Amino acid sequence: MTLEGGMRCVKYLLFFFNFIFWLCGLALIVVGVLVQVSLHRTVMIKDASASGAPIVVISIGVVIFFISFFGCCGAWKENYCMVTMFSILLSLVILVQIAAAITGYIFRKKVANVVQDSLADMISRYSNSSAEFKASVDALQEDLKCCGINGSSDWLNFRPDGNSVPDSCCLNVSPNCGIGAMTDSAKVHQEGCRDALEELLKKNTLWVIIAALALAFIEIMGIVFACVLMRGIRSGYEVM
Repeated sequence: MTLEGGMRCVKYLLFFFNFIFWLCGLALIVVGVLVQVSLHRTVMIKDASASGAPIVVISIGVVIFFISFFGCCGAWKENYCMVTMFSILLSLVILVQIAAAITGYIFRKKVANVVQDSLADMISRYSNSSAEFKASVDALQEDLKCCGINGSSDWLNFRPDGNSVPDSCCLNVSPNCGIGAMTDSAKVHQEGCRDALEELLKKNTLWVIIAALALAFIEIMGIVFACVLMRGIRSGYEVM
């Protein structure tokens, strides 16, 4: 059976949208990986919902590669079953993306509490933790140019003198630069990490939400074209 007229145009449009799906799938994987890497740089963030949204987005990106196969082959061969499978799988992906967006939105609403608890745990564990954990905490403070939760005084129990902070709190990091310099604004960052980390997590989660919803809009258009093509293929079978 060969499609004619408008149905042939729909067939080629479905090809075009499947190429867009492939690019969007790649984009989702990249966005999800970047967000996940950013979150892993703050290993003290223990709440599972922090990683839930980016992991779902990465998974969706991988699945889209397989869905594009059904769309391309179904349109090329004018196969009703494959185009139908394409529509069903794409509909399921949209539902998952909406779930990812909701998860990201929920995490954004409670990010302040998550950050507060995680930073408090970070400080209490720092002195007796592994070198890897200390390196992650130091990287966080250096990158965000901050010290402690709400300020450098949160490191009050870091050393017996009660006036020292980790070297990563220093404006110019060097060995032992934080000793006896807790309140010295010329040597140590006085701002805490809470606000900066909240902003970082909210920004990353927002990218996940935007990516999921933007792709969902494109996918809905793909489903519409697939349904039109299915109708054309079915009508052709009935004529035969």
